[in-house]
Amino acid sequence: MSSSTAAHVVVVGAGVTGLLTAVACARAGHRVTVLDRGPVPNPDATSYDQHRVIRTLLPGDPDGTADRLAAHRHWRELESVLGAALYRRVGVVTAWPEHRLAAVEAEADRAGVAVERLTAGRLPLLGLPPGAGAVRERSGGVLLADRVLRAAARWLAVRPGVALRPYCRVTAVHPDAGRIVLAGGEVVRGNAALLCAGPWTRELTDHRVTLFRQTMLYVRPPAPDAHWWQAAPAAGGLGREGRGWLLPPGAGALLKLSSDTVCRPVDHTDSTGEDQRPYVDRLAGEGILPGLGRYPPATVRVCHYTADAVTGGPLLVRVTPGLWVRAACGGSGFSTAPLVAERIATAVKEAA
Repeated sequence: MSSSTAAHVVVVGAGVTGLLTAVACARAGHRVTVLDRGPVPNPDATSYDQHRVIRTLLPGDPDGTADRLAAHRHWRELESVLGAALYRRVGVVTAWPEHRLAAVEAEADRAGVAVERLTAGRLPLLGLPPGAGAVRERSGGVLLADRVLRAAARWLAVRPGVALRPYCRVTAVHPDAGRIVLAGGEVVRGNAALLCAGPWTRELTDHRVTLFRQTMLYVRPPAPDAHWWQAAPAAGGLGREGRGWLLPPGAGALLKLSSDTVCRPVDHTDSTGEDQRPYVDRLAGEGILPGLGRYPPATVRVCHYTADAVTGGPLLVRVTPGLWVRAACGGSGFSTAPLVAERIATAVKEAA
């Protein structure tokens, strides 16, 4: 792309969507400025974590499944581009009621997703709900989230035409005028902008997003089970209510327990005065990981994310031809970030 057709893309928020969009736009030859209120990458970002699940099959949503298949291809390419191992292909197990297993397998076959049915006996350390079986997606696994962010930031830091600007708090976004206003009054102008500031997105857009808080428990496998966990898959649909997830240890990551039963809407991101014990007890009591008392606890983490206030899911809105707003949640928002990045980079190219 010539300098006359290159655009200037301003990204507000250095989480996974912001950084991967910056990578996609820089690879397309555009100038890019990344702004974040903290360091780049920012440990307080919604997407900063040890690992996030990446799966493909979304029963009842063939378009979503097709998008996830595309996301897998993007992640494999990003490993090459960023020069880092980002993706542990250990598979993803999802628990389903026995009567649904055949239909899930049939849908996977139609979508071209390789799966296998597993009995509870082959998953002795996972808390499958009563009367449930499981389907394992062979191509799924976990994304090493903090490694992704660091690799993207390193790649961007040495690219000509890219400016990483940490500790720049954005106070206003003017979509029609193409202006991003920083604390202190500085104005950053661009031909296109992406607002993906996680919990702070609400302060900068009129689009209705809800702020959620999630408590997650990290533990270490006991020595007798360490070998099994080395090749263990990510797993969802666990616990008595079928709402829990386990992400396996490996590549420096701990064993993580999470559940949407302890995800709650909040008004702010300050959790310092909140007692996490009730939420940890709720996680422990769900039966996601049988025999949890044998697993030495490592840490408890609180994170925040924003989601569409109407659907409760990810939000991607093109407010004007030059402004995009993104709010995303959990593993699904992380794993599909390359698709959002490519969509925005393509739109910028078409407009340039």
